[in-house]
Amino acid sequence: MKTIFVKPLTIQKKWYLIDAEGKELGKVAVAAARILRGKNKPEFVPHQDMGDYVIIINAEKAALSGNKYQDKMYYRHSNYPGGLRQTSYADMVKRNPVYPMERAVHGMLPRGPLGRKLYTNMKVYAGNKHQHQAQQPIKVEI
Repeated sequence: MKTIFVKPLTIQKKWYLIDAEGKELGKVAVAAARILRGKNKPEFVPHQDMGDYVIIINAEKAALSGNKYQDKMYYRHSNYPGGLRQTSYADMVKRNPVYPMERAVHGMLPRGPLGRKLYTNMKVYAGNKHQHQAQQPIKVEI
């Protein structure tokens, strides 16, 4: 039996649309990461970009369970003593509505050059408008 090796030029990439309104943030991120990585395809290999493009709309309307809307914190550090900054999910959604979704998906992708390339295949929008109608995205139900 021979191993099937797909060349990068022969891969047919599709566009998928995920509506995050009312859906849990983590479940939307998992679905997006699987499609970006290409794990939904039979010819998946871990060292190649086999995935498709993903469009996530209504990212600011994604749901969180429990009290995470007020309690979930995002941390960053300036690398100076005492430079730890923290922002709650509620404040982050007000300041940058797509950041929580982008960070959740980015954390589920591999580290290194492949992960950075896969991350560029994702487009996240706070509202329900997007500019990718010409690609005729396939709607994904979660």
